[in-house]
Amino acid sequence: MKILIAGGAGFIGSTIASAALDRGDQVVIVDNLVTGRAEFCAGRTFYCGDIADGALLDRVFAEHPDIDAVIHCAALIVVPESVDRPIHYYRENVAKTLEFVDSLTRNGCRRLLFSSSASIYATNADFTVDEDSPLQPLSPYARTKVMVEQLLADVAAASELRVLSLRYFNPIGADPRLRTGLQIKSPSHALGKLIEAHAQHVPFRITGTDYPTRDGSGIRDYIHVWDLARAHLQALDRFDQVIERAGEPHTAINLGTGSGTTVRELVAAFNEVVDEPVAVETAPPRPGDSAGAYTRSSRAADELDWRAELPLQQGIRDTLNWFAHRPEVLPDLA
Repeated sequence: MKILIAGGAGFIGSTIASAALDRGDQVVIVDNLVTGRAEFCAGRTFYCGDIADGALLDRVFAEHPDIDAVIHCAALIVVPESVDRPIHYYRENVAKTLEFVDSLTRNGCRRLLFSSSASIYATNADFTVDEDSPLQPLSPYARTKVMVEQLLADVAAASELRVLSLRYFNPIGADPRLRTGLQIKSPSHALGKLIEAHAQHVPFRITGTDYPTRDGSGIRDYIHVWDLARAHLQALDRFDQVIERAGEPHTAINLGTGSGTTVRELVAAFNEVVDEPVAVETAPPRPGDSAGAYTRSSRAADELDWRAELPLQQGIRDTLNWFAHRPEVLPDLA
């Protein structure tokens, strides 16, 4: 299979590319390197440019007329930045996707896998979401994902393009062979803060301990990026059957652990992996904090024959290994 990966120089896209190459697929990458890294494209067919550049996409398809499917991972993803710069996010994530899809349909693309987000859902009382949960995107970033899915559904209804959206929460870990990982030095998610506290020998702060979760701390859905990459490829393998069973030209599937991880459980798993445990201190919730959510992923099991396999500890260990190795891959960011 030959796969075009938009955003294939980013964290998730590059990991999908590695997994695809490992199983013998051919990969073509388009990335403007605004957040992606050229180092992640070494030895891979790579076009440096924007997904909104119609002439570039025409050239890609002219030079690779045998592309079987497209995976769309190109997006800006930082929620606070989206609040501060909504015009920028709507332009980059929505407007450019519209131009991208115009190029895809013009060039006869019939299979598009959209790497979406589970942040678009309203959370149920038990902190779970599934594909039938109501939508309630709470940030400009999340709203761009909803808008893109809506425009993809409309385009698919009016063309031969078929679209499968994969929705998930929090990728962690790295390519197990450490070819790629997070580009940024200091991730702002809870695992990044744990790593920072461990390196600085200071306590990790749990903000919010009175939520109605199983231990009072917030709950999140951490998924190993390698499991995520595997899910994308299995979705491509079963793409036509999934669309046919859905009876619609666009459908969505959630990817997650099915159980979630509380902040206290994350700390406990982290301390199982490291030599020196991290101490904990508690504090009230910060403005805007919530109990969190995780996905019920039964449809992924049924439709894709996929389940998250790599344990939380493996995701933590691979993240730590990546940050130790990262200066060798991205020396300019060391």
